[in-house]
Amino acid sequence: MNQGQTVFAQVMDHLPLPEFHKCVTKYQGDYRIKNFSCLDQFLSLAFAQLTYRESLRDIESCLRSQNTKLYHMGIRGKISRSTLADANEIRDWKIYADFAQVLIKIARPLYKNEDLGLELETTIYALDSSTIDLCLALFPWAKFRKTKAAVKMHTLLDLHGAIPTFISITDGKVHDVNILDYLVLEAGSIYVMDRGYLDFLRLYQITLSLAFFVTRSKSNTSFQRIESRSIDKTTGLICDQTIILKNYYASKDYPKELRRIKYYDKITEKTLTFLTNNFLLPALTIAQLYKCRWQVELFFKWIKQHLRIKKFYGTSENAVKTQIWIAVSIYVLIAVLKKRLELKDSLYTILQILSVNIFEKKPIQIVFAGDPEIMSKNETYNQLNLFDC
Repeated sequence: MNQGQTVFAQVMDHLPLPEFHKCVTKYQGDYRIKNFSCLDQFLSLAFAQLTYRESLRDIESCLRSQNTKLYHMGIRGKISRSTLADANEIRDWKIYADFAQVLIKIARPLYKNEDLGLELETTIYALDSSTIDLCLALFPWAKFRKTKAAVKMHTLLDLHGAIPTFISITDGKVHDVNILDYLVLEAGSIYVMDRGYLDFLRLYQITLSLAFFVTRSKSNTSFQRIESRSIDKTTGLICDQTIILKNYYASKDYPKELRRIKYYDKITEKTLTFLTNNFLLPALTIAQLYKCRWQVELFFKWIKQHLRIKKFYGTSENAVKTQIWIAVSIYVLIAVLKKRLELKDSLYTILQILSVNIFEKKPIQIVFAGDPEIMSKNETYNQLNLFDC
Protein backbone atom coordinates (compact mmCIF):
# COMPACT_ATOMS: atom_id res chain seq x y z
CA MET A 1 0.00 0.00 0.00
CA ASN A 2 1.20 3.49 -0.80
CA GLN A 3 2.47 5.18 2.35
CA GLY A 4 1.88 8.56 0.73
CA GLN A 5 -1.84 8.21 1.42
CA THR A 6 -3.38 9.50 4.61
CA VAL A 7 -5.40 7.07 6.71
CA PHE A 8 -8.50 9.05 5.72
CA ALA A 9 -7.77 8.50 2.02
CA GLN A 10 -7.21 4.79 2.59
CA VAL A 11 -10.59 4.50 4.32
CA MET A 12 -12.30 6.39 1.50
CA ASP A 13 -10.65 4.05 -1.04
CA HIS A 14 -13.30 1.53 0.00
CA LEU A 15 -16.04 3.78 -1.39
CA PRO A 16 -17.44 2.70 -4.79
CA LEU A 17 -16.89 6.12 -6.41
CA PRO A 18 -18.41 5.18 -9.82
CA GLU A 19 -21.67 4.42 -8.00
CA PHE A 20 -21.39 7.69 -6.07
CA HIS A 21 -21.07 9.66 -9.31
CA LYS A 22 -24.13 7.83 -10.68
CA CYS A 23 -26.12 9.04 -7.67
CA VAL A 24 -24.85 12.59 -8.21
CA THR A 25 -25.75 12.50 -11.91
CA LYS A 26 -29.22 11.13 -11.15
CA TYR A 27 -30.09 14.21 -9.08
CA GLN A 28 -27.89 16.68 -11.03
CA GLY A 29 -25.95 17.40 -7.87
CA ASP A 30 -22.95 18.93 -9.66
CA TYR A 31 -24.97 20.88 -12.22
CA ARG A 32 -23.24 24.25 -12.73
CA ILE A 33 -20.92 23.54 -9.80
CA LYS A 34 -17.30 24.58 -10.37
CA ASN A 35 -15.44 24.68 -7.09
CA PHE A 36 -17.04 22.44 -4.45
CA SER A 37 -18.47 19.17 -5.78
CA CYS A 38 -20.81 16.71 -4.09
CA LEU A 39 -17.81 14.46 -3.46
CA ASP A 40 -16.04 17.33 -1.68
CA GLN A 41 -19.15 17.81 0.44
CA PHE A 42 -19.39 14.10 1.24
CA LEU A 43 -15.71 13.80 2.17
CA SER A 44 -15.84 16.93 4.34
CA LEU A 45 -18.84 15.64 6.29
CA ALA A 46 -17.31 12.15 6.42
CA PHE A 47 -14.24 13.74 8.03
CA ALA A 48 -16.56 15.52 10.49
CA GLN A 49 -18.23 12.24 11.42
CA LEU A 50 -14.96 10.35 11.87
CA THR A 51 -13.37 13.08 14.02
CA TYR A 52 -16.45 14.31 15.95
CA ARG A 53 -16.45 17.91 14.66
CA GLU A 54 -18.89 20.15 16.50
CA SER A 55 -19.76 22.75 13.84
CA LEU A 56 -19.06 24.04 10.34
CA ARG A 57 -16.47 26.42 11.79
CA ASP A 58 -14.82 23.45 13.48
CA ILE A 59 -14.72 21.51 10.18
CA GLU A 60 -13.30 24.52 8.33
CA SER A 61 -10.58 25.17 10.93
CA CYS A 62 -9.42 21.55 11.13
CA LEU A 63 -9.31 20.96 7.38
CA ARG A 64 -7.63 24.29 6.63
CA SER A 65 -4.95 23.48 9.20
CA GLN A 66 -4.09 20.46 7.03
CA ASN A 67 -4.41 22.32 3.74
CA THR A 68 -1.41 20.60 2.10
CA LYS A 69 -3.01 17.19 2.65
CA LEU A 70 -6.51 17.94 1.35
CA TYR A 71 -5.74 17.05 -2.28
CA HIS A 72 -4.43 13.64 -1.24
CA MET A 73 -7.54 13.16 0.90
CA GLY A 74 -9.62 13.51 -2.26
CA ILE A 75 -10.95 17.00 -1.43
CA ARG A 76 -10.41 19.23 -4.47
CA GLY A 77 -12.60 22.21 -3.58
CA LYS A 78 -11.68 25.03 -1.25
CA ILE A 79 -12.97 24.43 2.27
CA SER A 80 -15.18 27.26 3.44
CA ARG A 81 -17.83 27.34 6.11
CA SER A 82 -20.24 29.28 3.88
CA THR A 83 -19.63 27.00 0.89
CA LEU A 84 -20.27 23.89 2.97
CA ALA A 85 -23.40 25.47 4.49
CA ASP A 86 -24.72 26.31 1.01
CA ALA A 87 -24.02 22.76 -0.18
CA ASN A 88 -25.95 21.32 2.78
CA GLU A 89 -28.88 23.57 2.01
CA ILE A 90 -28.99 23.05 -1.76
CA ARG A 91 -27.59 19.62 -2.72
CA ASP A 92 -30.39 17.05 -2.72
CA TRP A 93 -30.17 14.74 0.32
CA LYS A 94 -31.42 11.88 -1.88
CA ILE A 95 -27.92 11.69 -3.42
CA TYR A 96 -26.51 10.51 -0.09
CA ALA A 97 -29.57 8.37 0.72
CA ASP A 98 -29.11 6.45 -2.54
CA PHE A 99 -25.38 6.12 -1.98
CA ALA A 100 -25.98 4.75 1.53
CA GLN A 101 -28.13 2.05 -0.07
CA VAL A 102 -25.23 1.19 -2.40
CA LEU A 103 -22.96 0.72 0.62
CA ILE A 104 -25.61 -1.36 2.38
CA LYS A 105 -25.75 -3.73 -0.62
CA ILE A 106 -21.98 -4.15 -0.31
CA ALA A 107 -22.05 -4.71 3.46
CA ARG A 108 -24.90 -7.21 3.78
CA PRO A 109 -23.20 -10.15 1.99
CA LEU A 110 -20.13 -9.65 4.19
CA TYR A 111 -22.22 -10.26 7.32
CA LYS A 112 -24.68 -12.88 6.08
CA ASN A 113 -22.99 -15.65 8.06
CA GLU A 114 -22.89 -13.76 11.38
CA ASP A 115 -24.10 -15.98 14.22
CA LEU A 116 -27.18 -14.84 16.13
CA GLY A 117 -27.16 -17.78 18.50
CA LEU A 118 -30.24 -19.16 16.72
CA GLU A 119 -30.11 -22.05 14.27
CA LEU A 120 -32.03 -20.18 11.57
CA GLU A 121 -30.92 -19.68 7.99
CA THR A 122 -33.65 -17.19 7.11
CA THR A 123 -33.15 -13.41 7.12
CA ILE A 124 -34.28 -11.76 10.35
CA TYR A 125 -35.16 -8.07 10.51
CA ALA A 126 -35.89 -5.81 13.47
CA LEU A 127 -38.05 -2.73 12.89
CA ASP A 128 -38.10 0.26 15.21
CA SER A 129 -37.75 4.04 15.32
CA SER A 130 -35.77 6.58 17.32
CA THR A 131 -36.71 10.19 17.97
CA ILE A 132 -34.07 12.92 17.63
CA ASP A 133 -35.13 16.00 19.59
CA LEU A 134 -34.69 19.43 17.98
CA CYS A 135 -35.29 23.05 18.91
CA LEU A 136 -38.64 24.22 17.53
CA ALA A 137 -37.36 27.78 17.00
CA LEU A 138 -34.52 26.53 14.76
CA PHE A 139 -36.32 23.61 13.10
CA PRO A 140 -39.94 24.78 12.60
CA TRP A 141 -40.46 22.31 9.71
CA ALA A 142 -40.05 19.37 12.16
CA LYS A 143 -42.91 20.27 14.49
CA PHE A 144 -43.58 17.43 16.92
CA ARG A 145 -45.51 18.88 19.83
CA LYS A 146 -46.71 22.33 20.80
CA THR A 147 -43.32 23.50 22.05
CA LYS A 148 -41.05 20.80 20.66
CA ALA A 149 -39.55 19.73 17.33
CA ALA A 150 -38.17 16.32 16.40
CA VAL A 151 -37.38 13.97 13.56
CA LYS A 152 -37.90 10.23 13.62
CA MET A 153 -35.44 7.76 12.19
CA HIS A 154 -37.39 4.62 11.21
CA THR A 155 -35.00 1.73 10.66
CA LEU A 156 -35.25 -1.85 9.46
CA LEU A 157 -32.16 -3.65 10.69
CA ASP A 158 -30.76 -6.90 9.31
CA LEU A 159 -29.83 -8.67 12.54
CA HIS A 160 -26.99 -10.52 10.81
CA GLY A 161 -24.32 -7.87 11.36
CA ALA A 162 -26.69 -5.09 12.48
CA ILE A 163 -26.77 -3.51 9.00
CA PRO A 164 -29.67 -1.10 8.33
CA THR A 165 -31.48 -2.09 5.13
CA PHE A 166 -34.25 0.53 5.16
CA ILE A 167 -34.27 3.99 6.74
CA SER A 168 -36.97 6.61 6.56
CA ILE A 169 -36.49 10.03 8.15
CA THR A 170 -39.77 11.78 8.98
CA ASP A 171 -41.00 14.48 11.30
CA GLY A 172 -41.82 13.39 14.83
CA LYS A 173 -45.58 13.25 14.28
CA VAL A 174 -45.48 10.26 11.90
CA HIS A 175 -46.66 7.15 13.77
CA ASP A 176 -44.36 4.14 13.66
CA VAL A 177 -46.96 1.78 12.24
CA ASN A 178 -47.28 3.83 9.02
CA ILE A 179 -43.78 2.76 7.99
CA LEU A 180 -45.06 -0.79 7.39
CA ASP A 181 -46.71 0.58 4.24
CA TYR A 182 -43.31 1.42 2.73
CA LEU A 183 -41.46 -1.82 3.38
CA VAL A 184 -40.67 -4.13 0.47
CA LEU A 185 -41.45 -7.44 2.14
CA GLU A 186 -39.29 -10.50 1.45
CA ALA A 187 -41.00 -13.90 1.35
CA GLY A 188 -39.67 -16.24 4.03
CA SER A 189 -38.08 -13.48 6.10
CA ILE A 190 -38.98 -12.77 9.73
CA TYR A 191 -39.87 -9.23 10.88
CA VAL A 192 -39.56 -8.59 14.63
CA MET A 193 -41.37 -5.52 16.04
CA ASP A 194 -42.61 -4.14 19.32
CA ARG A 195 -46.31 -3.59 20.02
CA GLY A 196 -46.23 -0.09 18.56
CA TYR A 197 -46.57 -1.86 15.19
CA LEU A 198 -49.60 -3.91 16.20
CA ASP A 199 -51.95 -3.14 13.32
CA PHE A 200 -53.74 -6.30 12.19
CA LEU A 201 -54.52 -5.09 8.68
CA ARG A 202 -50.84 -4.33 8.03
CA LEU A 203 -49.73 -7.54 9.73
CA TYR A 204 -52.05 -9.47 7.41
CA GLN A 205 -50.22 -7.93 4.45
CA ILE A 206 -47.02 -9.50 5.81
CA THR A 207 -48.80 -12.88 5.92
CA LEU A 208 -50.08 -12.45 2.35
CA SER A 209 -46.50 -11.69 1.27
CA LEU A 210 -45.47 -15.13 2.64
CA ALA A 211 -43.28 -13.48 5.27
CA PHE A 212 -43.41 -13.91 9.05
CA PHE A 213 -43.74 -11.46 11.93
CA VAL A 214 -43.13 -11.57 15.67
CA THR A 215 -44.63 -8.81 17.78
CA ARG A 216 -45.94 -8.09 21.27
CA SER A 217 -49.61 -8.38 22.10
CA LYS A 218 -51.48 -5.60 23.86
CA SER A 219 -53.30 -6.28 27.13
CA ASN A 220 -56.71 -5.45 25.60
CA THR A 221 -56.37 -7.78 22.58
CA SER A 222 -59.55 -9.87 22.52
CA PHE A 223 -59.13 -13.45 21.28
CA GLN A 224 -60.55 -16.96 21.37
CA ARG A 225 -58.28 -19.93 22.04
CA ILE A 226 -58.50 -22.70 19.42
CA GLU A 227 -55.69 -25.00 20.53
CA SER A 228 -52.95 -25.28 23.14
CA ARG A 229 -49.60 -27.02 22.62
CA SER A 230 -47.45 -28.70 25.23
CA ILE A 231 -44.53 -26.66 26.58
CA ASP A 232 -41.57 -26.98 28.92
CA LYS A 233 -42.35 -24.56 31.73
CA THR A 234 -38.80 -24.76 33.09
CA THR A 235 -37.68 -22.65 30.09
CA GLY A 236 -39.93 -19.74 31.10
CA LEU A 237 -42.73 -20.58 28.67
CA ILE A 238 -46.23 -20.19 30.12
CA CYS A 239 -48.41 -21.09 27.12
CA ASP A 240 -48.31 -21.73 23.37
CA GLN A 241 -51.73 -21.30 21.78
CA THR A 242 -53.48 -21.02 18.44
CA ILE A 243 -56.05 -18.22 18.55
CA ILE A 244 -58.44 -16.20 16.43
CA LEU A 245 -59.29 -12.56 17.07
CA LYS A 246 -62.73 -11.83 18.55
CA ASN A 247 -62.98 -8.07 18.00
CA TYR A 248 -65.17 -7.40 14.94
CA TYR A 249 -62.80 -5.03 13.15
CA ALA A 250 -59.63 -6.88 14.16
CA SER A 251 -61.07 -10.19 12.88
CA LYS A 252 -61.93 -8.52 9.58
CA ASP A 253 -58.41 -7.13 9.28
CA TYR A 254 -56.76 -10.43 10.20
CA PRO A 255 -59.16 -13.31 9.39
CA LYS A 256 -56.62 -16.12 9.85
CA GLU A 257 -55.36 -17.91 12.94
CA LEU A 258 -52.52 -16.48 15.00
CA ARG A 259 -50.06 -18.05 17.39
CA ARG A 260 -49.97 -16.63 20.93
CA ILE A 261 -46.96 -17.36 23.15
CA LYS A 262 -46.62 -16.24 26.75
CA TYR A 263 -43.15 -16.15 28.30
CA TYR A 264 -41.68 -15.16 31.66
CA ASP A 265 -38.28 -13.47 31.44
CA LYS A 266 -36.34 -14.27 34.60
CA ILE A 267 -33.77 -11.52 33.97
CA THR A 268 -36.25 -8.64 33.75
CA GLU A 269 -38.90 -10.42 35.82
CA LYS A 270 -41.51 -9.52 33.21
CA THR A 271 -44.20 -11.62 31.54
CA LEU A 272 -44.30 -11.05 27.78
CA THR A 273 -46.99 -12.11 25.32
CA PHE A 274 -46.06 -12.56 21.65
CA LEU A 275 -48.16 -12.84 18.51
CA THR A 276 -46.79 -14.45 15.36
CA ASN A 277 -47.95 -16.07 12.14
CA ASN A 278 -45.14 -18.64 12.31
CA PHE A 279 -46.44 -22.03 13.51
CA LEU A 280 -43.28 -23.99 12.66
CA LEU A 281 -40.57 -22.59 14.94
CA PRO A 282 -40.36 -23.75 18.57
CA ALA A 283 -42.08 -21.43 21.03
CA LEU A 284 -38.82 -20.70 22.85
CA THR A 285 -37.18 -19.65 19.57
CA ILE A 286 -39.97 -17.10 19.04
CA ALA A 287 -39.19 -15.61 22.46
CA GLN A 288 -35.47 -15.56 21.65
CA LEU A 289 -36.18 -13.84 18.34
CA TYR A 290 -37.92 -11.01 20.15
CA LYS A 291 -34.96 -10.69 22.49
CA CYS A 292 -32.72 -10.21 19.41
CA ARG A 293 -34.84 -7.16 18.55
CA TRP A 294 -32.77 -5.21 21.08
CA GLN A 295 -30.02 -5.00 18.48
CA VAL A 296 -31.94 -2.22 16.76
CA GLU A 297 -32.11 -0.34 20.08
CA LEU A 298 -28.34 -0.77 20.44
CA PHE A 299 -27.89 0.48 16.85
CA PHE A 300 -29.73 3.72 17.67
CA LYS A 301 -27.79 4.13 20.90
CA TRP A 302 -24.48 3.53 19.10
CA ILE A 303 -24.94 6.02 16.28
CA LYS A 304 -26.30 8.67 18.63
CA GLN A 305 -23.29 8.33 20.91
CA HIS A 306 -20.53 7.89 18.34
CA LEU A 307 -21.70 9.79 15.23
CA ARG A 308 -22.95 13.35 14.75
CA ILE A 309 -26.73 13.02 14.42
CA LYS A 310 -27.90 14.85 17.56
CA LYS A 311 -26.29 18.20 16.74
CA PHE A 312 -26.65 19.47 13.22
CA TYR A 313 -24.54 21.64 10.93
CA GLY A 314 -27.63 23.18 9.31
CA THR A 315 -31.25 23.83 10.26
CA SER A 316 -33.12 23.07 7.02
CA GLU A 317 -34.76 19.72 6.35
CA ASN A 318 -32.31 19.07 3.51
CA ALA A 319 -29.28 19.78 5.71
CA VAL A 320 -30.53 17.53 8.52
CA LYS A 321 -31.31 14.60 6.20
CA THR A 322 -27.98 15.05 4.39
CA GLN A 323 -26.08 14.82 7.68
CA ILE A 324 -28.01 11.77 8.88
CA TRP A 325 -27.57 9.87 5.60
CA ILE A 326 -23.84 10.60 5.49
CA ALA A 327 -23.58 9.41 9.10
CA VAL A 328 -25.34 6.17 8.10
CA SER A 329 -22.94 5.84 5.13
CA ILE A 330 -19.94 6.16 7.47
CA TYR A 331 -21.40 3.56 9.85
CA VAL A 332 -21.81 1.09 6.98
CA LEU A 333 -18.40 1.99 5.50
CA ILE A 334 -16.68 1.20 8.82
CA ALA A 335 -18.59 -2.09 8.95
CA VAL A 336 -17.30 -2.92 5.44
CA LEU A 337 -13.77 -1.90 6.44
CA LYS A 338 -13.92 -4.17 9.50
CA LYS A 339 -14.72 -7.21 7.34
CA ARG A 340 -12.41 -6.45 4.42
CA LEU A 341 -9.39 -5.84 6.68
CA GLU A 342 -10.44 -8.66 9.04
CA LEU A 343 -10.26 -6.36 12.05
CA LYS A 344 -11.06 -7.85 15.44
CA ASP A 345 -11.79 -4.50 17.08
CA SER A 346 -15.35 -3.30 17.67
CA LEU A 347 -16.80 -0.55 15.47
CA TYR A 348 -16.44 1.86 18.39
CA THR A 349 -12.72 1.06 18.79
CA ILE A 350 -12.16 1.35 15.04
CA LEU A 351 -13.73 4.81 15.07
CA GLN A 352 -11.61 5.89 18.03
CA ILE A 353 -8.40 4.72 16.36
CA LEU A 354 -9.30 6.39 13.07
CA SER A 355 -10.16 9.67 14.78
CA VAL A 356 -6.63 10.13 16.18
CA ASN A 357 -4.79 8.80 13.10
CA ILE A 358 -6.84 10.38 10.35
CA PHE A 359 -3.97 12.52 8.93
CA GLU A 360 -1.24 9.91 9.42
CA LYS A 361 0.54 8.66 6.31
CA LYS A 362 1.05 5.00 7.04
CA PRO A 363 -0.65 1.75 5.95
CA ILE A 364 -3.98 1.34 7.65
CA GLN A 365 -3.17 -2.24 8.74
CA ILE A 366 -0.30 -0.86 10.82
CA VAL A 367 -2.61 1.67 12.45
CA PHE A 368 -4.74 -1.17 13.80
CA ALA A 369 -2.04 -3.81 14.27
CA GLY A 370 0.79 -1.79 15.83
CA ASP A 371 3.03 -4.80 15.22
CA PRO A 372 6.72 -4.13 14.31
CA GLU A 373 6.85 -7.28 12.19
CA ILE A 374 3.86 -6.13 10.14
CA MET A 375 5.53 -2.72 9.87
CA SER A 376 8.72 -4.21 8.42
CA LYS A 377 6.76 -6.28 5.90
CA ASN A 378 4.70 -3.34 4.69
CA GLU A 379 7.33 -0.60 4.69
CA THR A 380 9.27 0.11 1.53
CA TYR A 381 12.01 2.67 1.14
CA ASN A 382 11.97 2.70 -2.65
CA GLN A 383 10.60 5.57 -4.68
CA LEU A 384 6.78 5.67 -4.69
CA ASN A 385 5.00 4.33 -7.75
CA LEU A 386 3.52 7.25 -9.70
CA PHE A 387 0.23 5.44 -10.30
CA ASP A 388 -0.26 4.76 -6.58
CA CYS A 389 -0.19 8.43 -5.63
